[in-house]
Amino acid sequence: MTAWEKVQLSRHPERPYTLEYIQHFTKGKFIELHGDRNVKDDKAIVGGFGDFDGKTVMFIGHQKGANTKLRQYRNFGMANPEGYRKALRLMRLAEKFNKPIIVLIDTPGAYPGLEAEERGQAEAIARNLYEMFRIKVPIIVTIIGEGASGGALGIGIGDKVLMMEFTWYSVISPESCSSILWRSWDYKKEAAEALKLTADDLLKLGIIDAIIKEPLGGAHVDKEKAMTNAKREIKKHLNEVLQMDTNEMLDKRLNRFVNFGVYKEVSEKELKEILSK
Repeated sequence: MTAWEKVQLSRHPERPYTLEYIQHFTKGKFIELHGDRNVKDDKAIVGGFGDFDGKTVMFIGHQKGANTKLRQYRNFGMANPEGYRKALRLMRLAEKFNKPIIVLIDTPGAYPGLEAEERGQAEAIARNLYEMFRIKVPIIVTIIGEGASGGALGIGIGDKVLMMEFTWYSVISPESCSSILWRSWDYKKEAAEALKLTADDLLKLGIIDAIIKEPLGGAHVDKEKAMTNAKREIKKHLNEVLQMDTNEMLDKRLNRFVNFGVYKEVSEKELKEILSK
């Protein structure tokens, strides 16, 4: 399959969403928690404590909605600042009670509306990035659909990052990339290939730790099997992280993200020469 075909498959309206995964993982033993204690309860992000294979964990994730009415209610999985602040509140609660965190990502991006900017969208996401590196409990992140831009990364810092087979994770969507580089959406297929946004690409680049197999045709073809595969893989990686010392875990979490970039140290003289060109 091409990168663009995988992008389309990740958006299939019948794919399981976060609450379906949580219900499958917990067998209904889940208590949802609401609100950021500041503005309101953002319906695009859900979270709460649940039973995961005999362990109490904190689940946090984007929720898109299963039909048109619910998609509007959930704002199509696009969180406002209060959604990211709610997520951080729940992470701190998990840390307080020493419970691991499982994050499920599926969003076309953070909500770009005027109200979101007025309430500090960029600051809320930046704050989450800063704080998630310091949360002293294991964090396992799984991309279950779309993983777009800061909207995904705002709850995407973890000790292990996994992806379902037919999902994507990138700094920008193919359509937006095409519109910026080519001034048209007509080159979204080329943009998808260039962005290296598929699970296979990101595993090769070392951005993610594992790919979770989906049934032939996608997760929507056999939801039960897809979610069972996800649970098995998340459980395996969670158990690995639980064996680590807290300081070792935090050092590895920080270093895995720091090492994504490539940089070269230069002298002040070299820097001036570069800036003068």
